[in-house]
Amino acid sequence: MDAKSSYRETAVRGASPVRLVICLYEQAIEDLRRAVIAQERGDIEARTSGINHALMVVAQLQGSLDMQRGGEVARNLARFYGVVRTGLLEAQTQQSTRLLAQQISQLATVHEAWLEVEQATGTIPSFPAPAQAAPVRTSSLTPAQDWNA
Repeated sequence: MDAKSSYRETAVRGASPVRLVICLYEQAIEDLRRAVIAQERGDIEARTSGINHALMVVAQLQGSLDMQRGGEVARNLARFYGVVRTGLLEAQTQQSTRLLAQQISQLATVHEAWLEVEQATGTIPSFPAPAQAAPVRTSSLTPAQDWNA
């Protein structure tokens, strides 16, 4: 097992539900960053693998929503996940790093909100956060889709 996998396993073991959601967001973002790099290298197989794994992570996030107790927040997240899935499928068919970067940006925005929830609820883990990956160039992004409509 490599150091990154070992770290992730330690982070997940005994984690709060909020921390688990944060870990899933981080995994999806990492998958998509790898997909962007693969697309830029012309490695279609690696790009497809990254996007497919991110789709599975988003499906896990969406499947974990409690629509009864979650109310409006759960409904908004369900719509958001649907928009992200649609964007990922579109990025895959168009082979677009711009669309991938847009989905990364949207996921990163919501990831930040989950970090704030974690901080507000006092469930911050006692181990250090992993180093952030290099940001994806997003200068050519179009405005994010309105998933809250």
